[in-house]
Amino acid sequence: MTNEILSSRQGALATITLNRPRALHSLSHGMCEAMSVALLEWRSDPAVEAVVIDHAGERGFCAGGDVVSARRSVLEDGCVAARAFFMAEYRLNHLLYTYPKPVIAFMDGVTMGGGVGIALPCTYRVATENTLLAMPEGAIGLFPDVGAGLYLSRLPGRLGQFLALTAARLDGAECLWAGLATHYLKAEDLAEAKEAIAREPLAAGDILKDLSSPPPPARLERNAERIDGLFASDSLEGIIAALSADPSDWAAKELKAVTAKCPTSAKVALRQLAAKPTDFAAEMALEYALAARMIARPDFAEGVRAVLVDKDNAPRWQPAAPEDVSDAMLDDIFAPQPPAEGWTPFP
Repeated sequence: MTNEILSSRQGALATITLNRPRALHSLSHGMCEAMSVALLEWRSDPAVEAVVIDHAGERGFCAGGDVVSARRSVLEDGCVAARAFFMAEYRLNHLLYTYPKPVIAFMDGVTMGGGVGIALPCTYRVATENTLLAMPEGAIGLFPDVGAGLYLSRLPGRLGQFLALTAARLDGAECLWAGLATHYLKAEDLAEAKEAIAREPLAAGDILKDLSSPPPPARLERNAERIDGLFASDSLEGIIAALSADPSDWAAKELKAVTAKCPTSAKVALRQLAAKPTDFAAEMALEYALAARMIARPDFAEGVRAVLVDKDNAPRWQPAAPEDVSDAMLDDIFAPQPPAEGWTPFP
């Protein structure tokens, strides 16, 4: 097992610790496979009653998937390695979503993209004052994946569309208010929580409840009504028009965030959420098909270049204008894959 993933046992509690601190624990292909190997082993082990997912060191929980490596695959091997990465990542997401034993994720720090994908399927999702959760895929020409089509579409009002299009970063209190986290603990209490859960893994829910602290007010709650109004349209052009017509500083800030993202990514996200998926396996199969097509488009390599390689934050999207992303283009992106090329879960 790669040393980027540490697995351990303490009595009936098994723990997966993300151990890639210099990259904020971004998920590599090997990390996804190592986590799945451990989870599959513990799934059939009656001595394991629950699983914890946490991270080593003080930096972040998981900043996402290793999209720099995926970009390299796009440029060098025709997406072969990149597709294999997404297959492994989405299988891990589905394994966690369907896991028969309680899984506790400690989201103490940056939790973005792929980090959201391994946290949100968990039975218990613990936020702290250090939590910073976001789905920033629109900035790199991708789309909200790792099951986000299901998670975001279930959020109250138009919060899912807002998060998908703006990549807004939520703190721990906002995650709890939105239902993305199940508990809010002070970071200083996490060690005590883990020790208590190790003693009684099946009492994890009660332990987390007893150690929870009152969160500060959720800033997001104050803007919920305007989010519902200004992000009401399932049309990107409609949302941009609504934000443009609103004279508030808040609307101007969110308009800037929306229009900075890849227009194709935004339109894919809106169609994805409008479908309101209910079956997680079907959603992962759809997202794999979307990912296979989106990484092959010029926007993905360009977005990763602008944000993570050259870091000039000046991507040149193709098309650059929302009105130039046609329904026919979206139909091609959402078209079913041949069965032999599609995503499949673990048995």
